[in-house]
Amino acid sequence: MTDHDLSGYEKGTFTHGGTERRILRRGTGPAVIVMAEIPGITPKVLEFADRVAAIGCTAVLPVLFGEPGRDPHPDAHGRAAAARYGVSSMLKVCVSREFTLLATGRGSRVVDWLRALAAHEHERCGGPGVGAVGMCLTGGFALAMATDPRLVAPVLSQPSLPLAVSAGRSGTIDISPAELAVVRGRCEREGLQVMGLRFKSDRFVPGDRFAFLRRELGEAFVAVELEDGAANPEALLPPHSVLTEHLIDAPGEPTREALDQVLDLFRTRLLA
Repeated sequence: MTDHDLSGYEKGTFTHGGTERRILRRGTGPAVIVMAEIPGITPKVLEFADRVAAIGCTAVLPVLFGEPGRDPHPDAHGRAAAARYGVSSMLKVCVSREFTLLATGRGSRVVDWLRALAAHEHERCGGPGVGAVGMCLTGGFALAMATDPRLVAPVLSQPSLPLAVSAGRSGTIDISPAELAVVRGRCEREGLQVMGLRFKSDRFVPGDRFAFLRRELGEAFVAVELEDGAANPEALLPPHSVLTEHLIDAPGEPTREALDQVLDLFRTRLLA
């Protein structure tokens, strides 16, 4: 692939709590907040957003890090430039006080800004509520955002925080106990469903993390766990990015079926 020129996307900004960030939007209908993985809003993340817009939703992409539309593949800009870009995006997250990479029992400060964005987009776009997809470092953000009753379709794609550097961090996710209790209560009272996606061998998303979510949320947690052989073999990294880099976009492929499950959740919760 090559860089995406962002054609077809409306560009804007959103400010909350004194923090202004860029926003990309595409489509009409109820909003789905699409939070990219490292290194940022890549062409493949935009392909996913295109699919969200195609089913009748508004894809809303906050720019949390990276350069929107830039292709991280070495063939696009060269191996050295690709490495520098990936490192620079990760460093921005590491030094930012808004992202919590290692701490357990609490989420990242940026989630407050994302909840405000979701509330704003719900008012702007209408519908029964808002959807959210987090990927990798942003995966757990969709869970923490679900403390707001306007968030009715949370999807956690390869949620990687806190970084699984110890057993204690492997068996939890980046949300406070109080926030998790709110989400659990919504699952029990409202029938809220939380979808999670991972490859079974993914070291960044250990099985203990999904086991923790099953214990806490019960049947409300819908786990989609894929074998390594389901990942796109042309991807540069080991199996990780279910909806983007490791997607095999062909009927009958497990990653395509996982993508279809996500889109069906949005249809059911936002469009039915």
